[in-house]
Amino acid sequence: MKDFPEPIFVQAGDVRLATYQAGEGAPGRPPIILVHGWPELAYSWKNQMGPLAKAGFKVIAIDLKGFGASDAPEDKTLYDAAHITGDFVALLDALGIEKAIFCGHDWGGALVWAMGQLHPERVAGVIGVSTPLRPRPPVPPLQILAKRFTPNHYIVRFQEEDAPEKLFESDVERFFPFIFRKPAPRERWLALIPGVFDLMSRFAEGGAPKMEDVVLSREDLQVYIDAYKKSGFRGGINIYRNVDCNWALMEGREQTIAAPSLWIGAELDLFLPPESAEGMEALIPDLEKRVLSGCGHWVMWEKPEQLNAAITDWLKRRF
Repeated sequence: MKDFPEPIFVQAGDVRLATYQAGEGAPGRPPIILVHGWPELAYSWKNQMGPLAKAGFKVIAIDLKGFGASDAPEDKTLYDAAHITGDFVALLDALGIEKAIFCGHDWGGALVWAMGQLHPERVAGVIGVSTPLRPRPPVPPLQILAKRFTPNHYIVRFQEEDAPEKLFESDVERFFPFIFRKPAPRERWLALIPGVFDLMSRFAEGGAPKMEDVVLSREDLQVYIDAYKKSGFRGGINIYRNVDCNWALMEGREQTIAAPSLWIGAELDLFLPPESAEGMEALIPDLEKRVLSGCGHWVMWEKPEQLNAAITDWLKRRF
């Protein structure tokens, strides 16, 4: 992969994780663990690794279990928040790291917030990109999604065994240009909802978008295409199959996060709009928030310089 470190494989408990490392880290500064979302890879942090290392931090991007070059066990129960944050703890142990700053986007954002809740003793700070931390709802999330956005919402449909992965694997070359599209303007959002969330029907029935509507270059898209042709989609979709399990896991647990935290939203992120982060301060007392204007969901690719500036500014002040 051009301009990206070669993988260093680390045995983290029962799973072997592919890590991609940069920088040595200044004395006293905790390392940064970069956690990607779906359908992504550690490679999604390509534009962040150099600037974060240059700012004086050791940077470790990982392919999550089930993604890229990391192990992908078949058992879907191994993809809940308890197991994946357990992978993070095992990774820290294997690398001899006491505490790290966890930075995640999309599903990675949900997982780094969970890390701050479930393993606070190993967390020096948390950065959530796009994904807010929300209070635990009174009923299971799948029930809420189906009622609010119809049972065709992609997270609901991803509960089907085999169907989503078979669909996306049927045309991997078309899938990634389809998913990594530029954002719609806010004035169109009302007309797009709820159909925009029916990813499976949209992919099955839609054609290939024009490259000028895609936020990645052909070269970067090819990295995803090649990786997913090898790994398939099952591991990543198994994370979605634990949405209600994660909800049950948090029953009666402490939801607040004590570590200093930063949330960075994107003005045009239809899937995780900035409004969804309102009230986060009740769960995270030491929280700063930023919103990047003119940016959609794929923040690391759409506005890399602005994202890097927001993260490094906060890191240098807090660490």
